[in-house]
Amino acid sequence: MSGSKLSDASSFRQNGSLDDHPLGLTVHTLPTPQEAVDGSARRTVLGRWKMLAVLLTCAAPVIASYFTYYVVRPEGRRNFGELVDPQRPLPDQAVVGVDGTPGNLRNLKGQWLLVSAAGGACDDACQKHLYLQRQLRETLGKEKDRVDWVWLVTDDAPIPDALRPALKGATVLRVGELQLSQWLSPAVGQLLQDHLYVVDPIGNWMLRFPAQLDLANAASAKRDLDRLLRASSSWDEAGR
Repeated sequence: MSGSKLSDASSFRQNGSLDDHPLGLTVHTLPTPQEAVDGSARRTVLGRWKMLAVLLTCAAPVIASYFTYYVVRPEGRRNFGELVDPQRPLPDQAVVGVDGTPGNLRNLKGQWLLVSAAGGACDDACQKHLYLQRQLRETLGKEKDRVDWVWLVTDDAPIPDALRPALKGATVLRVGELQLSQWLSPAVGQLLQDHLYVVDPIGNWMLRFPAQLDLANAASAKRDLDRLLRASSSWDEAGR
């Protein structure tokens, strides 16, 4: 059997069945330099459009919730708080915690904020605001973890020891009143400490509650907070 195979192979060689053949090569036309540049430009433009589409997709829930709150308002609906227009972003402002830890106001981003401002001595009006901040947050039920209550202390006066237990759960920061007034501002004829202020998770001050807020009208303030939380539920989650 082996000899037969060798004989067949020899026969093929003699008959030219295994003759060598030249390789066939196909040469494709290369693009001109201008065509290469145009193709690269088209790919760049296409990439930018794709990136823009992704950004718009991510931003759509935020845009929709703000459009719903600010524009699409049922007839007869009234906000208790005054909307701030244009909104004012958290400034790049140094602050100090009550324990002396340095920080920055922008570190507060990522949560809804219910803010009050007053001197460290904290008079009766200041204490009433702190109480209302805590109570308003508690009445939000399961949504309360999306809201922080913040006291911005506008001077160097020491905080009374008797007040400290009531501040459990609050964020307390010292910041100069002059620096703070470049961001927050009261209504005409009022003082900075007369209001409670609402800041959204993006870091924009966007709502100011009327001065002399008390238990009688706190329910109206809560309705505003409820609406804001509902409008932002599709994109805002608890925690930074």
